[in-house]
Amino acid sequence: MIAVVRASMVPAAASSRHGGWRQGDPAGQRLFSRPFGDQPLILESGQSLGPITLAWERWGELNAERSNAILLLHGFSGDSHAAGPAGVGHASAGWWDRLIGPGQALDSERFCLICPNVLGGCQGSTGPASPAADGRPYGSRFPLLSIRDMVAAERGLADLLGIERWHAVIGGSMGGMRALEWAIGSPQRLERLLLIATAASCSADNIAVHACQIQAIRQDPHFCGGDYYDQPGGGPQAGLALARALAQQTYVSATEMERQLGAAGEELEHGDKPKPADPEAAITALLERQGQELVQRFDANSYIGLARAMNRHDIGRGRGGLAAALAHISAQVSVVSVSSDRLFPPGRQQELAAAIPGGASYTSLNSDLGHDGFLEELEQLRPILGRVLG
Repeated sequence: MIAVVRASMVPAAASSRHGGWRQGDPAGQRLFSRPFGDQPLILESGQSLGPITLAWERWGELNAERSNAILLLHGFSGDSHAAGPAGVGHASAGWWDRLIGPGQALDSERFCLICPNVLGGCQGSTGPASPAADGRPYGSRFPLLSIRDMVAAERGLADLLGIERWHAVIGGSMGGMRALEWAIGSPQRLERLLLIATAASCSADNIAVHACQIQAIRQDPHFCGGDYYDQPGGGPQAGLALARALAQQTYVSATEMERQLGAAGEELEHGDKPKPADPEAAITALLERQGQELVQRFDANSYIGLARAMNRHDIGRGRGGLAAALAHISAQVSVVSVSSDRLFPPGRQQELAAAIPGGASYTSLNSDLGHDGFLEELEQLRPILGRVLG
């Protein structure tokens, strides 16, 4: 029997509205579990957090041997809604909606697919907007998490669900960092590993871009040091939108940015208020729309916390370096790049695949979309998933 708690049992957050799922919102497809019951999770830092709740979604059923489970790990701004329509409880359609379901590449009649919202996120799992022991949102009191802390929470969920070994663990971008950590920290618990558009650690360039995004949020006058949930003004919405605009320059390729510029310019020229196509205005309007879309579904403190966790992540830390860490992997490994990725360029995945003892298969998606190609190039991903899953 799969252990869940009702949405009504998830502790209520403050009533002030900010981006992200809140107690009282429709649960949609989410299930809620407490991986460690009433006990806290002890973090890498030595601090304790909890009891924690993870929101997660499922497609398909576990077989009698519990050997057909696949763990899907979402990227930075994703969540547990990997498949299903937008609507009640979900601001957007599933991020891999056309890959999941009966007869699809991720066949829900063959596999039991489980996707948790990351610890520290803002779509139902314990995060900065969640209430602390005093009933008030954690806000600035929320501890700094690591990628390993997030995976520890996911291991707890697997234990609760009675899943001793995953048929496969699949992750893209930040989800790939977690997937790699699964394979190194718990090698006996997965048979196959698929890493997409990810890296073993953030580069100095990645950290610099993240630092600018974090400062954009912190310098918003409505940030209030991270304790904005009870404050008027709606929180640091302008700062969060600007952070997303900065991130967008690494999520899409230069070619895709030019294409979007052309499309946005046409919209300005032929919109309700005709005006000459102005490149600066076109790009500004495009980034503003993308920023506002994120503001509606994401929490600024979660954005900061997840970015800092990525910045600090290094699979070789405390393990004798990269090569020693990778030597722990026993799963069959497949690594996938996006050819035009500016966030984690293909060279990062090529180096990773070459460094895994015993070898790893390597494939590059031919795409002009940039980093976000791992969410869009589904026809190229289908045969890769077929080979990986066997």
